[in-house]
Amino acid sequence: MSRRKGGKLKGLLLGRQIDLTSHIVRTSASIRFENKGSSDTTKVLFALSSAQAERLAYLAAIVLEGKGKSKTQSDPLAVSQVSFQSAPRDIVLYSFSLNKPLKRGESAIVEVNYVLTHVLKPFPEEIKQSDVQLVVYLDNAYLLSPYVVKVQTTTFKLPRSRVESFTKLDASRLADSELKYGPYENVAAFSHQPVTVHFENNQPFAVIKELEREIEISHWGNVYVTENYHLMHGGARHKGTFSRLDYQARPSASGVAAFNRLFAKLPPRAHSVYYRDEIGNISTSHLRSDNKRTDLLLEPRYPLFGGWQVTFTLGYGVPISDFLFYSKDGQRFLDFTFGSPISNAVVDKLVVKVVLPEGSKDPVVSVPFPVEITHERKYSYLDTVGRTVVVLRKENVVPEHDVHFQVYYKFNNLALLAEPLMLVFGIFCFFIACIAYMHFDFSISKSSASYQARLQREEVADAIQRLQKVMNVRAAVTDKLDASLRDLARTGDVASCKAARKAAEATLKETAKEVKSIQEALQASSRAASVLLKVDSLIQKEKEKQDKLLQKHSLTVELYERKLSSKDIDNRIAPYQQKLLVLTQEVSDLLHAIDD
Repeated sequence: MSRRKGGKLKGLLLGRQIDLTSHIVRTSASIRFENKGSSDTTKVLFALSSAQAERLAYLAAIVLEGKGKSKTQSDPLAVSQVSFQSAPRDIVLYSFSLNKPLKRGESAIVEVNYVLTHVLKPFPEEIKQSDVQLVVYLDNAYLLSPYVVKVQTTTFKLPRSRVESFTKLDASRLADSELKYGPYENVAAFSHQPVTVHFENNQPFAVIKELEREIEISHWGNVYVTENYHLMHGGARHKGTFSRLDYQARPSASGVAAFNRLFAKLPPRAHSVYYRDEIGNISTSHLRSDNKRTDLLLEPRYPLFGGWQVTFTLGYGVPISDFLFYSKDGQRFLDFTFGSPISNAVVDKLVVKVVLPEGSKDPVVSVPFPVEITHERKYSYLDTVGRTVVVLRKENVVPEHDVHFQVYYKFNNLALLAEPLMLVFGIFCFFIACIAYMHFDFSISKSSASYQARLQREEVADAIQRLQKVMNVRAAVTDKLDASLRDLARTGDVASCKAARKAAEATLKETAKEVKSIQEALQASSRAASVLLKVDSLIQKEKEKQDKLLQKHSLTVELYERKLSSKDIDNRIAPYQQKLLVLTQEVSDLLHAIDD
């Protein structure tokens, strides 16, 4: 028995259904409360063990009214955690506030739904690739109630008919994939009868260790969503080696406890969907969409066995007209889903970031359950003061949390023009700068010392280039004279050799004038002091070389006219040839030094 504000309540449990078909345990309990007291009551109590309260992800209750097809349900009841000194220490109590007082002698049916996570324990904790997954679930054969319960039953719905073991009590029976305890009558308050069920469960134990969702609002037509996942298989850990051959050849027998695909339900009219990881785009995905729904089938790069993890990013865009609305007071508000779009997944840590347009003010969040709310600032393209980011954090999130939440904010329509005007102004400034560059003379003053020094350096460099060209011409003359001497030794044609000598002398005479002018120009420049000595030495050595070559040429022609033997001719011109080799090497070294 328990008293609440003068009301004496008694509970009649119509039924408790515990769904064990996945790794998320969902319980639905229908309780008829009867007010046997002398006054009205506005609250009813509900209890959970402290172990279950630690794993509690979702708790909600409604009042069922009417009978048969005319049965209706109320709005969700307000729930709060309470404490009483008379309650056992390992019990956590919750109070549901009725929408209207329960009068004396009346009764009300309250349907309580709660979700537990990480309560199915793999046993054994490690399995091989070909093994099935067995799990253990611990609970109470009775509803843990703070009231006396007249009649109650508990039903466990299992994923398969294979049950390794279960606690056998009076009025307990197993039929196919359903295990039932009860009915039990006149159960005292806080009665506890532990039961254990050891059964096969090969459903995907998809646990998202961390999920960060970024919802960015653009008033230019779209809402962009980026989701970063850290996913793992939360079932029995895989032991031994992994054989992909066996997995692909016998998918029904090898790796039955693993999963290689995920189903995500995206908003209708989602577009620009992408699915990638650190390596790059993942092409193993299938998308089906229409105006009412968008279904995405994701396949990781490898199947996930117990304890294996994977990280990836899912992104998409949706039309802003489907999710951004105006409130009665003129504010804009985003109406979007809170949880993960992946079906039947537990999110240990969820972070939702709503990036508001630049210029947004006074954001207000409306979420139907408790969350931690903070604010950040983000800078993006063409931003000046940054964008306000509303950050929502919640742990232990289940699909029941995938409901709509709202973010209200104020926004001046003139702020829409900020980025286009900034872009236009930037382009305008760019063209003004180009026009100024084309019309202004940014060169250094011709009277400055640096400008004069640069001119002198350019003049010296030009003179050196001209000198090198002249030296190349005179070197070509040398080659022609040597060629005429070889022809003379082969044919004995003295006339042709003299003609070549005459042409060479004419060329040398012309180039000597140019060499002299270059030498005078360098002598007149103060910047040529470092190379002037080498240039003078080059000119002197090159002139000496040409003189020695002409002497050799004249002597050779004369000896051929006197018709001496080839051996005598070679002996007579050998000293000249040796001197020419030395001079040629010296000229080459000086040219390289000047060029450096």
